[in-house]
Amino acid sequence: MAKLKLGPLPDDRPVKLTVELPASLHRDLFSYGEILGRDGGDGPVEPVRLIVPMLERFIATDRGFARARRGCAAPKPAHDPTS
Repeated sequence: MAKLKLGPLPDDRPVKLTVELPASLHRDLFSYGEILGRDGGDGPVEPVRLIVPMLERFIATDRGFARARRGCAAPKPAHDPTS
């Protein structure tokens, strides 16, 4: 069994998405889906079903993004006109 970053994909209602991908990336997604399906015993996973979990995983593990998000979400100190 290959050690992939994605586990079994949740059974979710499909959403239409139109994107243009380089052919090499599409081939990689197709291969990833084949390996993921083989390891999960469910058969190949369509490349379009990989995009959302991969993006979610990428964002969840991006420390710079998390740091920047926390910085943006922090309330700005109120200006004290008496000082």
